[in-house]
Formats: sequence, C-alpha cells, structure tokens
Amino acid sequence: MIRIVCAVFFVVLVALIGIGVINLYDGVLQAGRMWETPAVKPHEQPIPVSAGLSVPSANGEVLLRTADPDSLAAPFELADPQTIARGRQAYAYYCIQCHGTRHDGYGTVGQSFAPKPGDLRSARVQNLPDGRIFHEISYGIPGGRQPALATTIAVDDRWRIVGFVKSLGVRR
Repeated sequence: MIRIVCAVFFVVLVALIGIGVINLYDGVLQAGRMWETPAVKPHEQPIPVSAGLSVPSANGEVLLRTADPDSLAAPFELADPQTIARGRQAYAYYCIQCHGTRHDGYGTVGQSFAPKPGDLRSARVQNLPDGRIFHEISYGIPGGRQPALATTIAVDDRWRIVGFVKSLGVRR
C-alpha cells in the first residue's frame, strides 16, 4: 500500500513540476506558446483592398504570355552593345549550363539531354522573330526541353538574352 501511495505521490509531483515549467516557459518567453504567436492569427485585421489600377494594363506578365509571340517587341534596342554585354552576362548565369559556351547545346547539363538543347547559332533560331525567342525563353517550347523561365529571369534580362543570342549570328 505504501508503494502505491508513493507512486501516486511521485506522479502528482512530476505533473506539478511539469505544469510549473510550462507556466514558467509561457511567462518568460516573449512569444509564448505557438497558439499565442502573431503568425498564427492571420485574420485579426481585415484583408486590405487592392488599390485602383493595381492590375497591370501594360507590360504585365499575363499580357506577354497571351500576346502573339511574333508581334512582341523589346522595350529597348537589342543591338545596343551595352544590352548585348548584359545579355551575355545573363546567358552565362541562366543558359550556359544547357546551351554551353559555344551555344550549341553541349553545356555541362545539356550534353546529357536527349534530344540536345537547340543550337542557338542555327539558321532556325537566328531567323526567328525576337518576340518568338523571348516567348520560348519565357514560357518554354511545347514538346521541347526548354523550361519556362518567366519566374526565374526578369523581363528585361530575358530581352537582353534575346539581344545576345541574335548578336551571335548563324554558325558557319
């Protein structure tokens, strides 16, 4: 009988110590318990109303995606040397892994693909309209291996890459 009483006393003592530690934890820490943190109470303030004219009506990504690719035009001169230089930098950051240093699809990653990424200096690519190349960089090539990079590369950098690719000319 004494053992049972001692066991019950020990369990009650451990429970009281546990409750004390939890209360101390709640009182000392600034954030307190998880259900008391501000991050878990998203609806304490009303949802803000969007400002007028907040939906893009010009140069928005949705408009670029739905536009006829052959009619898209760059917002700046693609043949400008500074544009081409910045396009070369963007190509080296985003494209060289697949298309390679010779722009032929034999990059570090691209050489393992079947089929290989397109040769950017081929007559087919070089004869495409600027907007079509921009569209393929941005939204991928249906049935091809070119991934959609619209969420990865800024709009102006995509246009700069187009300028750089067009500056390469046809491979001889």
